[in-house]
Amino acid sequence: MKVRGPIFISVAAVAFLVATLFPKPVNTEEKESVIIRTLLEFVGQLHYDPQQINDDFSERLYDYYIDRVDGARRYLTQEQIDQLTEYKYQLDDEARSGTFEFFNTSLDFLNEGLDKAEIYYAEILGQPFDFNKEEYYELDAEKRGFAKDDAELKDFWRKSLKYEVLSRVSRRLKAEEKKGEEEEPKSMEQLEEEARQEVREAYEKYFKRLSKLKRSDRLSGYLNALVQLNDPHSGYYKPIDKENFDIRMSGEYEGIGARLMQDGDYTRVTEVMAGGPAWRGKEIKEQDIFLKVAQGEDGEWQDVVSWVLDDVVQLIRGKKGTTVRLMVRSSDGAEREIKLVRDKIKTEETFAKSLILDGTEDGERIGYIFLPSFYANFSDPKNGRSSAKDVAKEVEKLKAEGVDGIVLDLRNNGGGSLADVIKMTGLFIEQGPIVQVKSRRRPAEVYRDTDARVQYDGPLAVMTNGFSASASEIIAAALQDYDRAVIVGSKATHGKGTVQRFYDMDRVVRGLDNVKPLGNVKITTQKFYRVDGGSTQLKGVTPDIVLPDNYNNIKIGEEREDHPLSWTEIDPVTYDQNVYVIQDDLKTQLRAKSDARIAQSDAFQKIVGNAKRLAKNREESLLPLGFEAYQAFNEKRQEEGKRFKNIFKEIPSLEVANLEADTDLINENEKNKQMNEDFVKAVSKDAYINETMNVLHDLIEAKKN
Repeated sequence: MKVRGPIFISVAAVAFLVATLFPKPVNTEEKESVIIRTLLEFVGQLHYDPQQINDDFSERLYDYYIDRVDGARRYLTQEQIDQLTEYKYQLDDEARSGTFEFFNTSLDFLNEGLDKAEIYYAEILGQPFDFNKEEYYELDAEKRGFAKDDAELKDFWRKSLKYEVLSRVSRRLKAEEKKGEEEEPKSMEQLEEEARQEVREAYEKYFKRLSKLKRSDRLSGYLNALVQLNDPHSGYYKPIDKENFDIRMSGEYEGIGARLMQDGDYTRVTEVMAGGPAWRGKEIKEQDIFLKVAQGEDGEWQDVVSWVLDDVVQLIRGKKGTTVRLMVRSSDGAEREIKLVRDKIKTEETFAKSLILDGTEDGERIGYIFLPSFYANFSDPKNGRSSAKDVAKEVEKLKAEGVDGIVLDLRNNGGGSLADVIKMTGLFIEQGPIVQVKSRRRPAEVYRDTDARVQYDGPLAVMTNGFSASASEIIAAALQDYDRAVIVGSKATHGKGTVQRFYDMDRVVRGLDNVKPLGNVKITTQKFYRVDGGSTQLKGVTPDIVLPDNYNNIKIGEEREDHPLSWTEIDPVTYDQNVYVIQDDLKTQLRAKSDARIAQSDAFQKIVGNAKRLAKNREESLLPLGFEAYQAFNEKRQEEGKRFKNIFKEIPSLEVANLEADTDLINENEKNKQMNEDFVKAVSKDAYINETMNVLHDLIEAKKN
């Protein structure tokens, strides 16, 4: 989210300090020194809450970096960690002086570990595994800890590789069972040998890729650890990383439409982008892990466990119309193959759109607006499309249809334009403050809706979940504080209440052309506060009516991140509205009625059970390596998972219809028809939308009485 702020004095101060730090030209070998000292100055001057550079900072940087450099505990031993521990309280001094003795030593140890691992895997995979032996593999690296010495490290690799081969043998055995009688079945020995060969080839490619990593790639990880001790959304970007970021933010993609992140050895899905192939396919979910990738209908599988994120992204991206196959592990541990046809994902497919809901006995008609993001055309704000203008149009169309209430769905909406969220909130109130934005050294600035007009003055509900963030949290918080809408959703929104800005270090460091480009730094410079003075940071927005979801017992929001900024509060501002007030006692009544329905709902009770199952499966990280025990363990999990498949079935009482005004656009082409058909079908099976409609019905009835 972009917010303009008066920070030019701070930038000038950084420029002056950097210029005095490096008065003489330096050679290329000193580039790293320039970068780390410049980063310290940038963060110290511009960050909302910069950490003091002292021994405490050094200790935390040490722990964080060690966890990042070998989070899976695959390469370093406790013996090496003990040697690195000698630097634990020296990293602050090294950073100030621009030296890298600790990083260099850690890199030497890491390279030694990589060399040993390359020998281990080849030797271990050269012999068949004994699947009759009773032993276990601890998947959770934190529980496992570092191997005490090389012998224990090698045994970890043996168990890790055995688990990978065993899981492949299990899948191959299922494929064998599906073969016809005319095909000769393969023996367990053949299946085991094929699986070992597959794992061997995967690791050959993996180590070949690792050998291409430059020192600058490794250093980037260390520098990011240093910057992200201040908060998870700040970071250092090498020049190529910034280019990739700009591509991602351009609003146009060719691929499957999923945002990914590195999570230890795995590539995890953080967002399924509305309108893309992954979103249309409905099979890929947030928190899913990609295990393997294959190109085309019959391309060779490539194991992407332990791959660096950029390499995984390059495999998944591709030209529109081409096919990619993915082996995915969901948060319940189940693995499945997904086939997708890549497409160009444009912002046109993420625009606001509406439907009419009719599920009440007395014929109430509820308007439903789906808003996947707070989009805006910053290059042409006057003529370009924006979420605020589009939602205003949808509201007008719904009013023309004579709806009795409106649902605004902000689930999975990660935010976007601040200007749009202010205008959009203003559609439902007369005028007044919407959000407070505070910089480190300045009083909070109040952003207001200055338009006294109210476009919609009727009953309003806002839907949120744990992936509603930033701008979504601002509008939900404002409408909740004003008692203008009832907020319905998961236990809390995401909790990202901060603003980031990019700074090009080359533009601030004067001279020193021989070491440029230095890269960019993204820094958290401001924090959002509600009109009541509380922050949306970390805690998010707690809905008035909480509905259970699959992540009830799992941390998925800002609290899951490393080093998040804390929740704080400032003075409230005066706010009031007389459009449509929902008093606290009425919210209590609505909550009681909703709780009663949830208790009687088969779908929601299954969701409660599934949430417990997912949390339990995450804790069960000790996996059997005997064939029969593994099969029993795997089958048990799959059977448990089957109970929770197809939770959402079409709700007979929920009638969903398109707006008359949208008929021409829907029938314009086959793609629009298909997307609309998918949209209507998804809404008709959505128990959360159905319950929100029921809540709105209760609100309407209460107001009548």
